[in-house]
Amino acid sequence: MATVAAKPHGYPYQESANPHWVKPPSEEQLAHIPGEQGLPIVGTTLKVIKDPIGFGQYMFERYGSVYRTYSFGKQNVMLLGADATELVMFNRDKIFSSEQGWGPVLNNLFPRGLMLMDFERHRADRKALSVAFKPGPMKHHCAVLGEGILERVADWSGTEFQFYPAIKSLSLDTAASAILGIPWGPEADKINNAFVDEVQASIGVVRAPIPFTKMWKGVKAREYLLDYFTPQVKERRAKGGEDIFTQICLATHENGELLTEDEVVDHMNFLMMAAHDTITSSATSMTYLLAKHPEWQERLREECLAVAPAGTVLTVEQLGKLELTEMAFKEALRMIPPVPSIPRRALKEFTFRNYTIPAGTNIGISPQFVHKMEKHWPEPEKFDPLRFTPENSAGRHKYAWVPFGGGAHMCLGLHFAYMQIKILMHAMLTQNRIVLCRSGWSVSSCPPRRTKIDRRTGEWHSWSLVGE
Repeated sequence: MATVAAKPHGYPYQESANPHWVKPPSEEQLAHIPGEQGLPIVGTTLKVIKDPIGFGQYMFERYGSVYRTYSFGKQNVMLLGADATELVMFNRDKIFSSEQGWGPVLNNLFPRGLMLMDFERHRADRKALSVAFKPGPMKHHCAVLGEGILERVADWSGTEFQFYPAIKSLSLDTAASAILGIPWGPEADKINNAFVDEVQASIGVVRAPIPFTKMWKGVKAREYLLDYFTPQVKERRAKGGEDIFTQICLATHENGELLTEDEVVDHMNFLMMAAHDTITSSATSMTYLLAKHPEWQERLREECLAVAPAGTVLTVEQLGKLELTEMAFKEALRMIPPVPSIPRRALKEFTFRNYTIPAGTNIGISPQFVHKMEKHWPEPEKFDPLRFTPENSAGRHKYAWVPFGGGAHMCLGLHFAYMQIKILMHAMLTQNRIVLCRSGWSVSSCPPRRTKIDRRTGEWHSWSLVGE
């Protein structure tokens, strides 16, 4: 007689739905680690949401580089510093699980995405997916991105507008063309709206798909995207193409077998999210900082014009010559990292700075903290792209700058991100000046270290591209 396996209980993000996850320790098992429980039920969640940077600084000053909090419904232990970041990201002894760290946050929306895999399975799938970012496809991506970005920037020139929503729309459209290989239009708009709903759900406070919540909308969006992607896999394999979706449809494991349809669909759902959301926030950050520092804006403009005239669709080789632009991008990522903290879960007990931390502990590391440490970054609040010259980088801890992660989980699409930013900067700077406008918010009234960009709405700052 055949037997049917019992379905796991609960939602995919819950511990009960993932019996292979290591069980978190009790509050008593973590009591030896200094920290705060916060308010009943909500813990320190509200403080983290209100001012994550300020709260992290407060906890560091009070408790040091290892501290405990209760936030977002679970006990967490933060490890701060470049050495802590190296320990967790390099993960030499396979202590830390990315799947079990991100799973409670993303499992409802992006299960089996590359970031939610560990060790051998992650290595194998990452190797298969890397085919989409090899030199041949990257030349294709460069041309597609170049044409699309030039067209959109031309529409922006000479206007005042909210930059974040504008770049979000652009990044979604360019993702549709370069990643999915479909033209801008109604079909792309539906897909883009679904991805926006997924991203909004991923940062929502409510984690269960209760009707009419952001998570509910996000889960519905995922269902729509699965219905869209699945029948496309066979079609893409039949006709071929150089867009990222088709390349992944054609990708194979080391044994020569194609990825399954489910694997392709899950990876595409995750990669689309990663491709547009992080580039949107990082492009906004860089543009904002260049507007605040017109002297650097001018230096980048001179470099861009020296490489190619205004209105040029850049080649991959020309992008490689935009060295100062790349350094400015790195500095923007240092000052405003798109992913300010990174979760992991300890698979086994370990010791760090004389604290024994039990198996199952939810671990956090903070790129935004290590990016502002004066021992690595003198005058950390100063915008200075020259920090990234070879001379100034020599001797710096290699995990002092980690906007793209590190170790085995280093962002697979980081060169794609560099490409997008360089193309965007060349298009904007060679024909325009970026100016901060004062409609609704006076930037000058807010000290630099407290200046914030609302990456979800873009309501705090507007922008103007003034034609040259």
